Amino acid sequence: MTVSLARRELGRVAPGRPSAVTIGVFDGVHRGHQHLAGLLLERARQEGLAPVAITFNPHPRAVLWPGTAVSYITSLEERVELLQALGLDAVAVLAFTSELAQLSPRDFLALVVEELEMRLLVVGPDFALGRNRAGTIDVMRGVGEQLGFRVEVAALLAEDGEKVGSSAVRQALAGGEIERVERLLGRPFSLRGPVVTGERRGRDLGFPTANIALGLDRALPAYGIYVTRAYVHESAYQSCTSIGVRPTFEVEARPTVEAYILDFDGDIYGEELRIDLLHRLRGELRFGNVDDLVAQMQRDIEDTREWFRLEGAAR
Repeated sequence: MTVSLARRELGRVAPGRPSAVTIGVFDGVHRGHQHLAGLLLERARQEGLAPVAITFNPHPRAVLWPGTAVSYITSLEERVELLQALGLDAVAVLAFTSELAQLSPRDFLALVVEELEMRLLVVGPDFALGRNRAGTIDVMRGVGEQLGFRVEVAALLAEDGEKVGSSAVRQALAGGEIERVERLLGRPFSLRGPVVTGERRGRDLGFPTANIALGLDRALPAYGIYVTRAYVHESAYQSCTSIGVRPTFEVEARPTVEAYILDFDGDIYGEELRIDLLHRLRGELRFGNVDDLVAQMQRDIEDTREWFRLEGAAR
């Protein structure tokens, strides 16, 4: 059943001509992924092939090691959009299951050849495919000789001697190093989701905020207050966003993302809101009383305006 589902998805996106393919989770679609896609697109143009990416959902780690907590830098929808925006002809999303994981590298690659007419496979230097990562680059090259495709390996993309990868992005997020995250991604880290009704504490305090609903598996930066840019109806606004568990009140069971949009007074409940995180103002604090909290919120908004005045003008 799993193979038939994978075959159906590959057939659905098949470009109808021989293709150049890259395979991976591509969480975050960071600069390392963009570097890989750039090589794929270059080779596809040179050889008259259709560039295609194959991604998996959920993350293979969650299936191979049940119980492992996996957080995603981008949602699946965002991941596909970002890959398509790079100029690929198609993006196939394969459901990763234990059955799919049991396929041999040859069987999986044969499936891709059959459905996508793959003539070229472009991968990163640490890529491996199949059960127990048996499909090393050398193994895949051997399979390619049998099935009629070649394998090209993209050079490693590094920054300051460190691989540009999803692990580095998560590490920077955990440390609140939001500018470093932006360098690794090649764009600001963003969060988006529908605006939902919260506790309305912000409105009661004079700072009405938009509470963004996110999946439990979304990766979040270190708790704190961030300078952000909010996008409402395709218009951009300066904003100041709190991410955390609101320790001044009863600590939340799960973190919330609440954006105070400067110079905006509109009803956007139920609508999708996207925020780009640009700078971390401070960590999350617990205040002894509401007056101290309100005073700090006022300072945070002043600091946000000042950041945009000094730094944001260059963006």
